[in-house]
Amino acid sequence: FLFLIESAGTVEQEAPRKFMVIQRVIEVREGNKLARLEPYFGFKLDFTIDFKHPAVDKTGQRFMVDFAEHAYRSEIGRARTFGFAHEVEALREIGLARGGSLDNAIVLDEHRILNNEELRYDDEFVRHKILDAIGDLYLAGHPIVGAYTAEKSGHALNNALLRKLLDDPSSYSIETFDKSSAPAAYLQIPESINV
Repeated sequence: FLFLIESAGTVEQEAPRKFMVIQRVIEVREGNKLARLEPYFGFKLDFTIDFKHPAVDKTGQRFMVDFAEHAYRSEIGRARTFGFAHEVEALREIGLARGGSLDNAIVLDEHRILNNEELRYDDEFVRHKILDAIGDLYLAGHPIVGAYTAEKSGHALNNALLRKLLDDPSSYSIETFDKSSAPAAYLQIPESINV
């Protein structure tokens, strides 16, 4: 997908780009799950997962990426979604997961990875959770300038985090930056895949 987006190209707009700058810590918890945004002049994500599965246990379950230092394409963009074979069958029965296959997803049974292909990253599972979080955070309507931390979070908890953020206008500001003052994270990611 990245290739197709980049191939389409970008068109510079006349209006300055608006960013959502996190002004104070916003956090939601649900049992032992956590999602938090806090002030940081850039865009950084720190995610911890805790999947009890033999194939996942062998991989890193924590990953941190700061987009001022790392590229989206090389560090996150190739991480595939993952799920269990029995879940895929149930989803297909109700008309979902139609495009899912061993070519674009990691499928697990109770003991191992069913794909013939190796993992794209040693810690691909947690990197995909970061990819999910980037998509969830993009629903804020503006690229976020701040740090995101998660422990066992998912789409629902990230949604609750955004709702809490948007319900409190004092927790963020909407700002524009010129190229000389923009956070480095937003200068290095191509506009077409900027978050």
